Amino acid sequence: MPKTRQQNQNSLYLSPVITIVIISILSPLSLAAQPSKFRRAPRFVGKLPHLTEPPQRQQRQQQQQYRYETRYFEQRLDHFSFADLPTFSQRYLINTDHWVGPNRLGPIFLYCGNEGDIEWFAVNSGFVWDIAPRFGAMLVFPEHRYYGESMPYGSREVAYQNATTLSYLTAEQALADFAVFITNLKQNLSAEASPRESASCFNTIKESWGELVSVGQKENGLLELTKTFHLCRELNSTEDLADWLESAYSYLAMVDYPYPSDFMMPLPGYPIREVCKKIDNAPDATSILERIFEGVSVYYNYTGNVDCFQLDDDPHGLDGWNWQACTEMVMPMSSSRDKSMFPAYDYNYSSFKEECWNDFNVIPRPRWITTEFGGHDIKSVLKLFGSNIIFSNGLLDPWSGGSVLQNLSETIVALVTEEGAHHLDLRPSTNEDPDWLKKQRETEIKLIEGWIDNYYRGKKATFNM
Repeated sequence: MPKTRQQNQNSLYLSPVITIVIISILSPLSLAAQPSKFRRAPRFVGKLPHLTEPPQRQQRQQQQQYRYETRYFEQRLDHFSFADLPTFSQRYLINTDHWVGPNRLGPIFLYCGNEGDIEWFAVNSGFVWDIAPRFGAMLVFPEHRYYGESMPYGSREVAYQNATTLSYLTAEQALADFAVFITNLKQNLSAEASPRESASCFNTIKESWGELVSVGQKENGLLELTKTFHLCRELNSTEDLADWLESAYSYLAMVDYPYPSDFMMPLPGYPIREVCKKIDNAPDATSILERIFEGVSVYYNYTGNVDCFQLDDDPHGLDGWNWQACTEMVMPMSSSRDKSMFPAYDYNYSSFKEECWNDFNVIPRPRWITTEFGGHDIKSVLKLFGSNIIFSNGLLDPWSGGSVLQNLSETIVALVTEEGAHHLDLRPSTNEDPDWLKKQRETEIKLIEGWIDNYYRGKKATFNM
């Protein structure tokens, strides 16, 4: 699938991250200490001091023993409603001292917060701290909603005000918090925080967006950019150039094949590696934007036959995709400020709707496709109505995040490969195919053979009745 302007592709890097979820099922200590006939859920009469407010001296000592960084994650108030409800900040604690990273399959030990301040539980869960070095694990402690600092409505007083404000304090909502948090954490760690080819290449690209804007704002800055990037016509805005660069990175991520190809453009094998070589190995006096030009030239001009570049040129004939992206294929995407190599971008439906209206006189229907095809519960829909499907996923392909990554039944199978790029298994066989690709194709052939055999066995049984 092609890239749209609403899309951010986390392109140069992607590795799986294993998450071990730890749930402590305990009653508050004060209740456990009571005689059995008095053990019942307390009314909302205030905080439990020993749970939510550890003694400061003890807390400081424990923080020195168990080091962690405090961060915040924006959560939906209601995960099961499409209404425009407020969000709240969910606090979480994180320690990466012993984490070996996703490329070495370093796991995440994630402790789901209990009924209290997460710092209290983090420093009293020494077992996970003790075993983290052995596993090379990251430790993460997300706080339970309505406890500690993770208060909807901004404060405990408002959150605990009445049954209406407390109605979002449910097990279902809390589990959804953790599920959304885990998904986001793994995406950011694997798809953003782990440059696959070169950290310096990643940093140069990340820095280039600010440099692009800075140069463009200077007197004659757009003309300077026109010359730096060998454009056929003088640049009208830095946004046009940024879109052109983003497109190159996104397509490169899709077609990072292990051998030369010309699927999107004539490219060498492992083109991302070549891009980073161009960026990293340029002479010391080379500016950031000159390095970027050398890098993207691998995509736009690997043959060396192009004298100048047209930013609005569509060599792939994909203009229709923008129409689809404005009608059925609405895919809200964003880019983080700190860890993505792309410019920071918050998805804004209003702006997107206005853009679609200006381009096509249509208003996007972002939920129609899931309403029509049942995408809100794709597993149930496929199990009920689907069969004989292979979801072939290469995790180098940025689109793999939207695919089915687990087997749903014996006839709905997900094949997931860490090194696979976009459509790689569908390309012709070559002598340069890696062993894993050959094995994957053999698996696909056996699955298809099985489907055909089962079909004809069923036909034969019908005829013999």
